[in-house]
Amino acid sequence: MNAGMVVMITGAASGIGAAVAELALAAGHRVVIADIDLVRAEETAARFGPGAWALELDITSEGNWQIALDEVWRREKRLDVLVNNAAIVHTGWARDLSLSAHSQTIQTNCLGAINGMMSALPRLKAQGCGHLVTVASMVAFLPYPGLASYAAAKHALRAFHVALSIEERESPVAFTLVYPGATETPMLEKEARDDALALAFAGVPMTAADVAEAIVKAIETRPDEIYLPPERGEAVKALGVDIKALRRHVETNTAVGWERLQVRRQRMTGKA
Repeated sequence: MNAGMVVMITGAASGIGAAVAELALAAGHRVVIADIDLVRAEETAARFGPGAWALELDITSEGNWQIALDEVWRREKRLDVLVNNAAIVHTGWARDLSLSAHSQTIQTNCLGAINGMMSALPRLKAQGCGHLVTVASMVAFLPYPGLASYAAAKHALRAFHVALSIEERESPVAFTLVYPGATETPMLEKEARDDALALAFAGVPMTAADVAEAIVKAIETRPDEIYLPPERGEAVKALGVDIKALRRHVETNTAVGWERLQVRRQRMTGKA
């Protein structure tokens, strides 16, 4: 990655987004901490120092995207990389969640990122270069119980990203998809409080720093997609197209996840 790039990261006040911002700054780049929570974004930017600045952004609003990008161009004169990372989660069995909760998940996790891509794309093409990085999830292939609408949103987001990247294959804009598995973030802490998410804890979660390191490397190498952890990629893709095998996987591993979740909850409550 060339030094001195301008990198805008959505949902960057905490979690994976903040970790990406920190590593990008360490590499000598300027970073825009974009988040719907401006106070937390400003606190994060202040913690990172003068190479970062905060920007309020509701990714579900097309108008808000245009205002935000106008501000980026006003202050930085360009944007080299947009990392669409922001996401929300409503955990629980699909039958127990309201339609509004499912709708909000789709609007944020899929359409919010699409808003970002389509708002930034013409600007990046006009400046003659750019890179769109989409943070999807392993559940784009593996629709786990307890995350039905989250998985649906990431699955649809993957499809849109791939189609757009093929359409724009002759343009000067690069496209990268990132599929993290379970990652230690505030979102995972929320998932740990819901029994429906036991399967998500069958494996050992990655750290946000591990995911961020892979994303920053991907900004440099510009691969089409990266799986995290990498060794799970082939198995995840195979399971994703075999419903019977996926069902067996869920039945086999939920008990393991449940045991590990109980240990985690004990640590969370200070009982272990």
